[in-house]
Order: sequence, then structure tokens, then C-alpha cells
Amino acid sequence: MSIAEDNARLLDEFTDALWLEDGLSRNTINSYRTDLLKLSRWLIENLHTDGGFSSVTQADLLAFLSSGIVQGAKASTASRALSCMRRFYRYLLRQGKIKLNPTLNIDSPKIPRYLPETLSEAEVEMLLAAPDIQLPLGLRDRAMLELLYATGLRVSELVDLQISQVRQDMGIVHILGKGNKERLVPLGEEALHWLMQYLQQARPDILGDKHSSKLFVTIHGAAMTRQAFWYLIKRHALRAGIDKPLSPHTLRHAFATHLLNHGADLRVVQLLLGHTDISTTQIYTHVASERLKQLHAKHHPRG
Repeated sequence: MSIAEDNARLLDEFTDALWLEDGLSRNTINSYRTDLLKLSRWLIENLHTDGGFSSVTQADLLAFLSSGIVQGAKASTASRALSCMRRFYRYLLRQGKIKLNPTLNIDSPKIPRYLPETLSEAEVEMLLAAPDIQLPLGLRDRAMLELLYATGLRVSELVDLQISQVRQDMGIVHILGKGNKERLVPLGEEALHWLMQYLQQARPDILGDKHSSKLFVTIHGAAMTRQAFWYLIKRHALRAGIDKPLSPHTLRHAFATHLLNHGADLRVVQLLLGHTDISTTQIYTHVASERLKQLHAKHHPRG
């Protein structure tokens, strides 16, 4: 068996294990495969090795990671690649494919903490009011924005929602998030109101004689895509006069930050966002504290 064939077999076995045992998403699995193939190609082109995964040394991995940083790759990119390789070589060690794990004692690059861009409560109100609710598509957009802000869902989770996932009688939505992890998130009265308006008035008009199990649909009867919804947000933000740079998680960030500003417990916010590790949620405490500092400076006599 050639090195290329051996590499392909190892990658297939590894990615199958990621899916079967860990339940990782297809996007995550594909990114792992891409990173490992980059490693193999880099070994052949730069160190003139055979590119085999089983013969990689710690020095090889350090050279690979440092080359990316020298070429301008972000620390987060190198950190993700190292995380992938750690998982891969732990798998090879468990399977008896290697005797030593070459990723041991390799430190992760320090990643600078970037505070997420968010919107003020007034700006969120402006954004939510931007769609023309006299039109079926405008009422759909209003319901989507209200639901996104009320629940802190990821955009991908929002557009993938099935009607069956919404419990109108209980005012909750059942989410299947990253890694197939389930969580229940309250809708709130305002979001539930607009969702009911959409379901009763707009959705039948949008669908016509077409059928769909998806909650939010287009005039073609298809599910809303993540990219299409993001263009909608940008359009409504422009209409609302919001000129801040937006990201796919802007309303998710606002949801978490505003909850903390109003005294919500960090653990509760973690559960609502579907974060496995609370350290991921803690970044929002920095956003909230920055807002508190601004308020203190503006209103305190010695601020």
C-alpha cells in the first residue's frame, strides 16, 4: 500500500470515528480532513518526506505550525490546526498505529481575546422594527429577527428550524445544536406574538399551494438559507440606519450581552446559548463590563 493510500485509509477511519463516536458536524469533520491533508502536502513540499502521517515527529509539526504563522496565518487558525492534530494523533495512538504522540508538549499559540461587536438595546429595537410587516415577507423577517434576538440561536439553527420544534403552547423552542446537543430555549411573549402572526397570516400566503416542514420559508417554498437570511439582516440594518459592521452572530451577541447587563446568571446564559464550556460564554461578561464602565463614566459625578 502506498503512503497516499495509507493516509487516505487513516483519514477515513478517523473521520468515521469523529462522526460515529463524537457526533461532530459534517463541517467540522471536513475541516479536520482539510487540515490534515495540508499537513501531508506541506511535509512533502517543504521537508521532502513521504508525507506519511504515522512517521511525523514533533519537530515536523512545530515546523508546519510555525510556517503558517510566519506566512501570516492567524493564531486562531494555528490553534485549530493543532487541536485537529492532537485529536488525530490521540486516535492513532489508541488504535496502535503509532507508539509516541508527536503533539505532546506542544503549546497552543496565544489567541488574542476579541470582544464581539454587538448592538445597543435601542439599535436592536430599530432593527426589529425595520421590516415592513404589511407584507408577508416583511412579517416573516420580523418574526425571524424577533426569534433570533429572543433566543440567541445561531443563524444556522434558526433557518434549520422545523415547525415541530416550536411548542407554542409552552412558549419554548427545541433546538438541536452543535454536536447534536439538544436544548430548550424560552421564546418570550414578544417573539411568540410575532411568530404566531407569521404562522397564521404570512406563511400560508408565502407558501401558496406548496408544502414545507420548515418553519421559515421563501416564496419558492424552500427553506431560508443562512446566506440569504444574512443578506436580509444587512438590508434591514441599512433601512434602520445602523451603520455598524454586522456579523452572522450580531443578534446572538446582543442577546447574551443584554441578558448579562440586566443581571442574568452566567450559567443560565451558557445553557441558553448551548455552550459546552462556560469559558466560551465568559467573553460576554467583558462586553457587559465595558458597557457598565461607559455608563459609569457618563453618569457618575467622578466618572
